[in-house]
Amino acid sequence: MAVAKGDNGKMAGWGDGLARAWNRIRPRSIRARVTVGTIAGLAVVTGLGVFMAFLLLRETFVDQALDRAELEALNVAGDIMSERYPGYIPDDGYILGTQIVERDTHEVLASSQALSGQPPLTERQPDLADTLMEETVCGHEGGADPDSCLLVVGYSLTGTSYGDVMVLTAARPPLAVSSHALETVLVGMYVILLSVTGLVVWYGVGRALRPVEEISAEFDTISATELDRRLAVPRSQDEIAHLARTANSSLERMEEAVLRQRRFVSDASHELRNPIAGMRTKLELELSEPHPNIRDRERLLKSLLSDAERLENIVSDLLELARPDSDVAEEREPVDMCALVEEEFAGRRYRVPTHTRLRGEAWVTGSRVRLTRLLTNLVANAERHARSRVEVVVEHRGENVVITVHDDGAGIPESERERIFERFARLDESMERDPEGSGLGLAISREIAQAKGGTLVAGHSDLLGGAAFTLTMPAAQDATGSHHRTE
Repeated sequence: MAVAKGDNGKMAGWGDGLARAWNRIRPRSIRARVTVGTIAGLAVVTGLGVFMAFLLLRETFVDQALDRAELEALNVAGDIMSERYPGYIPDDGYILGTQIVERDTHEVLASSQALSGQPPLTERQPDLADTLMEETVCGHEGGADPDSCLLVVGYSLTGTSYGDVMVLTAARPPLAVSSHALETVLVGMYVILLSVTGLVVWYGVGRALRPVEEISAEFDTISATELDRRLAVPRSQDEIAHLARTANSSLERMEEAVLRQRRFVSDASHELRNPIAGMRTKLELELSEPHPNIRDRERLLKSLLSDAERLENIVSDLLELARPDSDVAEEREPVDMCALVEEEFAGRRYRVPTHTRLRGEAWVTGSRVRLTRLLTNLVANAERHARSRVEVVVEHRGENVVITVHDDGAGIPESERERIFERFARLDESMERDPEGSGLGLAISREIAQAKGGTLVAGHSDLLGGAAFTLTMPAAQDATGSHHRTE
């Protein structure tokens, strides 16, 4: 067991060492990784192809040489069936030479001039069931190089003019095989192919990634104070152009978020400065009074409490404005707006009567708490400006749920119907009726509506003659994809 543990420890050490070495040498850039990966894959596939091609070509060349030797042996066999050669055995120049060898004693009875005086090419004979024999003989004296090999083809014959003999024909291996020229050519082509492919891939990937590098370099130069800048979008409608457009969209969202944050800080500081300054002035005056009056101090404390409540309301509204888009998944649920309106406003006592018109069920998806805040802001605003009546109508229009809050007040001038949704924007009538208001209620309501995928607009009420605030939100869908709706 101890030995096994030691071996495992050594293997683990080798594995860790290889992993660390690979981490040091592995390519870091996409260009290098793609090039190395392509060359590695091509090297494996092409290497197998080159190896198979080498075997196939080598076999083909050898077979051609053996076919020539076999043909020469057949010609000689045909000649000696009737007569002997008067001298050397003639050959056609495609082979090294031929021998006629006595089958039992292995005596050379006749030969080509190239093999004159040479021992038999081989003493091997064909199997009993065959007359043809092929063999590779190395180190024969007939070869130019003692270490070279010869391809030998033999035919076993009986009843010839020489008796029972073996006709042996020798051919030199093709030069492409014997001199390793074939391997050299194939390996050279293999190396050239990998080199050219690597250069092409390196150049191609570099050219393809050059726009990405340009976009990255340009993106790095954009700071928080230059979010209005945009990246140049290539004319090609490819992934690079899509990347540039996506980056520009991200910059637009970042710019909008930064502007919103700056506006939030500016609005908060502006709106909080006055009440805080007033509270500080009151406290300084009270502290500077040598003989404070109990009743005056009590009035001061009540005034400070009122200012503190106003500051608390402003801070709460500002926090609400800062998080309308931060709904978590748990806050999104189907909400029946008819049930919500009836629960929140039906039967409650306001300065003026508030009536509801609910037409079936009206389901939307969102946060019940924020939808309640939105409707409360709209109804409170209508109640503040109405003379005698407020009407809340909930209905379906196509694939949307529409909620309209009507009042019979003086209405809103058409030129002011968008400005009232700006933060801290307040009309003269609003300041007279609610001097302690922050001017954030309608801004909060619109941003909540937009965060839920809806819209909120102000207009004229044809029902009561005053103002009408229309909230439009997408109707919620059930599991089958159809919209919740009850007529």
